[in-house]
Amino acid sequence: MSDYNTSGFDSANMFSIDGRRIPFKPGQTILQAALEAGVYIPHLCHHPDLKPHGSCKLCTVTVNGRNGSACTARALPGLEVENDTPALNDRRRVLLQMLFVEGDHFCPGCEKSGNCQLQALAYDLEMVAPHFRHFFPKRTVDASHPDIWLDLNRCIMCELCVRASRDIDGKNVFMLAGRGANSQVVVNSPTGLLKDSALTADDAAAQICPVGAILHKRVGYSVPIGQRQFDDATIGHQVEYLARRHIPIKPVAVDAPKMPEKEGV
Repeated sequence: MSDYNTSGFDSANMFSIDGRRIPFKPGQTILQAALEAGVYIPHLCHHPDLKPHGSCKLCTVTVNGRNGSACTARALPGLEVENDTPALNDRRRVLLQMLFVEGDHFCPGCEKSGNCQLQALAYDLEMVAPHFRHFFPKRTVDASHPDIWLDLNRCIMCELCVRASRDIDGKNVFMLAGRGANSQVVVNSPTGLLKDSALTADDAAAQICPVGAILHKRVGYSVPIGQRQFDDATIGHQVEYLARRHIPIKPVAVDAPKMPEKEGV
């Protein structure tokens, strides 16, 4: 349990998650306040540098008896939020299972293993089997860029790269095309290839992918498996660890602090 200090907050700016009092700043969402207090609410499409999107639905919580996305719902005084419940976690596991079978997420063969937020969530929620039949989709793999590899077979349609390219980089390199099951991320360039786009290796859009769809070339195993971000502690425990030390939480950060092996996490 976190020892997050609530003494500096006005008692009016408090709500509860699973019975625990959570302070919030005016304008914060439930997810933002929870993460700042060291309470982990599973999520994939949220990033602290981007506006809430509410598409992955992993962060669905029960607020005063009604379900809603914690990344878009404002924190308000007196809210009673349920997060870590068997029913909500069962629903999250089903969403994860669907994401795993809808794409190609063969973790043992993926260089993002150990740094992948989808994989980390599966461990955190104790997902032990995909449950559904695999789709085995055949999607584009674009290796044309000198520094960046794009494998849409691993894309989970969180649109973080689309939003980062538009809202942070100001380049609109990635866009969403198609509808329903045929939706996919496309590259905005004359040829549709990354090599002819404005993407550079230091762009936010090139860093933000939570899975292995956008990868940097020539660095895949620079950090050995066993020493990666999620190898020592679950993603939920890491959020609590970082909040206790007032370290900004940015999952899948390249420079993420290393979790100690024995820290009560």
